[in-house]
Amino acid sequence: MKRIGVAIWLMMAVFVAVYAADKTKGQIKFEETTYDFGNIREDGGKVSHEFTFTNEGSDPLKITSAKAECGCTTPEYPKEEIAPGETGIIKVTYNPLGRPGGFTKVITVRCTGNPGKVNLKIRGTVLPK
Repeated sequence: MKRIGVAIWLMMAVFVAVYAADKTKGQIKFEETTYDFGNIREDGGKVSHEFTFTNEGSDPLKITSAKAECGCTTPEYPKEEIAPGETGIIKVTYNPLGRPGGFTKVITVRCTGNPGKVNLKIRGTVLPK
């Protein structure tokens, strides 16, 4: 019985330590995670949208990567750390040339904060030339 009590106490101590550590990390919070371009022209050139985020944690956070699922979508992200309370921008550019019809693209953002991974989405309809 004594072993069970010790095991439960150890599990609770680990849980509290992990929970407390999570609260001290940077915490990334996006104003929006999906953007709809609506109708865009195939021959109208590239279109871009800026996703704004804030570090709501108590430690700095760093974006470690932002990757799109295909070459028609290009994300740009800050390389420097984002201090607590500060904002940053991830700019996503889509090239509609040669891609008529509806589209939905996912950009996977990874960071040192909590959550460690966020999916951003862009969508719209490309009107043919």
